[in-house]
Amino acid sequence: MKLATLPDQCPLCGGTKKQGKTTFTTDFGEGLVVIRDVPASLCSMCGNEWIPDDVAARLENMVQEARQKHHYVEITRF
Repeated sequence: MKLATLPDQCPLCGGTKKQGKTTFTTDFGEGLVVIRDVPASLCSMCGNEWIPDDVAARLENMVQEARQKHHYVEITRF
């Protein structure tokens, strides 16, 4: 039986999740998109990252815009 975790507790290792920033990278076949300074919750013990739903939706839009530009590599900030 798995114990319930608190919202600020990592569900994988039990470490403490803190607000921070990460880099999101995606390879969509024709190109690569790197988005820096993405808001996320980061585990202080295992390093896993959680991106909130509203941020993920914005990331999807940014990736779609990059695809439409037909750039092979695009690096931007959130």
